[in-house]
Amino acid sequence: MNYDREKVRVAAFYDKRTGSFQYVVSDKETMEAAIIDPVLDYDPRAGATSTANADEIAEYVSRERLHVAWVLDTHPHADHFSAAPYLAQILGAQTAIGEKVIEVQRLWKDIYALDDFETDGHQWDHLFADGETFKVGNLEARVMLSPGHTLASISYVFDDCAFIHDTLMVPDSGTSRADFPGGDAHALYRSIRDILALPPQTSLFVGHDYGKDGREPVAMATVAEQRANNIHVADGVDERAFVELRCQRDATLPLPDLMLAALQVNIRGGRLPEAEDNGRSFLRIPLNYFKPHPSN
Repeated sequence: MNYDREKVRVAAFYDKRTGSFQYVVSDKETMEAAIIDPVLDYDPRAGATSTANADEIAEYVSRERLHVAWVLDTHPHADHFSAAPYLAQILGAQTAIGEKVIEVQRLWKDIYALDDFETDGHQWDHLFADGETFKVGNLEARVMLSPGHTLASISYVFDDCAFIHDTLMVPDSGTSRADFPGGDAHALYRSIRDILALPPQTSLFVGHDYGKDGREPVAMATVAEQRANNIHVADGVDERAFVELRCQRDATLPLPDLMLAALQVNIRGGRLPEAEDNGRSFLRIPLNYFKPHPSN
């Protein structure tokens, strides 16, 4: 999926297995680019990683003759591994995430009992502060702190395009959950209202879509479309009503299939745990920390 704006070109790549959108945003004048939320493939039955999604992105970058300056994550993902370090290495780019990731690292360090794990964010090249700006070619990007789904969630605003991760879904699917450790439905509502205060024509690119009622997955809706039609937060829905709805919905949801595998990788910036003496890496599963879902 490709979206052309006056200054910005956005290529969206969809991972059907996790319902995730990955993006390449580029400055049409200079051909400099950033990659946002790339997926490292993981087969839980085999315990095996692969790079099919990331290689598709790298092939697009090569074909379009782009120079990638940044590989960006919006937050530590709970439903897929990040391919940021892989793509940064092969493309010569810097990695970055929001500075609140340190709080997420501290939280999950305790859950996983990672005694020697350093929770200082050094696993990325740069940690963005709320309101910080950076350049991609001639484009100036602005960072918005957007907590609620996680403590560390940020949005990236490039001209009239914003990459809003797991705050909003497209209008017929509402919003993302806020019940993970560190999540907060009140904070999510306020983050969404900040995003919906962007100019009405701003294209909002979402982190996930699952093809509701069999339709094709959709990557984007405008601020105006979200404010008019979003089933959870259209104009007129106040914070109290949203929080009640969101909490009721979250109480029915099982944990994402890959959450306990993914977060121990993603708090490491997308790197696998260090290999043991036998040369193999191992994942940890915190038994009985989370309650079983009634459907299991």
